[in-house]
Amino acid sequence: MPGGVAANRITGRFVPGGVAAYRITGRSAPGGVAAYRITGRSAPGGVAAYRITGRSAPGIWPSRGLGVTPFAMVSGTIRIIGFDPGLTRTGWGVIEAVGVKLVHIANGAIATTASETLGVRLATLHDELCAILKTYAPDTVAVEQVFVAKNPSAALKLGHARAIALLAAAQAGLPIAEYAPNHIKKSVVGVGHAGKEQVQAMVRRLLPTAQFKSADAADALACAIAHAHLARTNARIAAALAS
Repeated sequence: MPGGVAANRITGRFVPGGVAAYRITGRSAPGGVAAYRITGRSAPGGVAAYRITGRSAPGIWPSRGLGVTPFAMVSGTIRIIGFDPGLTRTGWGVIEAVGVKLVHIANGAIATTASETLGVRLATLHDELCAILKTYAPDTVAVEQVFVAKNPSAALKLGHARAIALLAAAQAGLPIAEYAPNHIKKSVVGVGHAGKEQVQAMVRRLLPTAQFKSADAADALACAIAHAHLARTNARIAAALAS
């Protein structure tokens, strides 16, 4: 390609509802900036084929040669699963972003028994997460980052659980996004230091049909909502670049 920018090959699949998931491969240009050209077939709902060109930018396009990025058309649908990792309980929540509307699909929490060995607890968590991913077939995964400074032992256990969530998603071949708790709270509530009650209240407001029994499930849904907001913004940016 003129200017020394290497071409990138983009392949993907369309699933019912108009969701497009693309794998981007190729070399990036000097300085880590890559040129992209994305094409696709029309999707259910009358979404026309589209083409996106432009240079990568932090948070929008991957600037490395090998990456996976989900692209949801503005009028399409993307299914997102959020994880709130924890060794005792890992919350999970599945939503769909249909244009500007958010729809609750399912949520829950995976509990492990404290009396079991660490290896057994992690194996249980992994098996349950893999089963959930297979059942609900999300297009992308959002995982809450964990910050624990006061108790090194608790931080290590949380790190193990978080690694299992990332592993299950990677084994399923899904793109993974990670968000800090303050980012999730600001995206859902509007305040980065909002309390759990405020987060749960906004989750109920944004997902009126959602019923969750634990704060872990609510946090997982909030993580998915935060990712939906970012994906929607990226879709608009992509549409602007294409125009």
